Amino acid sequence: MDFYQSLGHLIVGSRLRRLSEYWIAEINKVYQQEKIDFDASWFPLFYILSQKEEVSIRQLSDHIQVSHSAVSQLVSNLKKRGLVQSNTDEGDARKQLIRFTPEGICLLEKIQPIWQSITQVMEEIACENEEVAYLLSSITALESEFAVKNLSERIRSKHLKLWKTRSIMA
Repeated sequence: MDFYQSLGHLIVGSRLRRLSEYWIAEINKVYQQEKIDFDASWFPLFYILSQKEEVSIRQLSDHIQVSHSAVSQLVSNLKKRGLVQSNTDEGDARKQLIRFTPEGICLLEKIQPIWQSITQVMEEIACENEEVAYLLSSITALESEFAVKNLSERIRSKHLKLWKTRSIMA
C-alpha cells in the first residue's frame, strides 16, 4: 500500500489534487500531441460557450462555481489569445458578454473530437473496473454532503466533542 492509500481519509484532498493534476497533464499531453494549442483548464469556459452563443462573466462564474475574478482572468487570457471577445450588454453597461471569436470557434471544432474520446475512454475504464463506475456518483454524493454542512464545520464539531470528552476525563 502506498503512502497516500495508507492515510485513508486524512489525505483525500491531496489524492484528489494529485489525480486532478495527473488528469490535466495527460489531457494536455493529448492536445500537444495533436498540435492543438489548448489547455485543459480552459475546458469549462469552452464547454459553456459551445452550448450558448454568449454568456456573462457572472453567469460563467456561477455556472462553473469559481470566483468572478478567476473567470475574469481566464477571459482576459483567452482574449489576448484571440479566442474570445467581450461586448457590453445593451441592457446593462456593467455586464460584459463573452463569445467566441472565429479563431475560438475553429479551436472548439478541433477539440470537440478529443472530448468525445475522453468520454469514451472513461466509459470503457468504468466498464472494466466497477469501482471506477461509481466515481462520479461518489464525488456528487460527497459534494452534496458538504453542501448540507461544510467539512470545516463537521471537523470542528467533532474536534470540540473530543476535546470536551478529554477535558472531562482529565
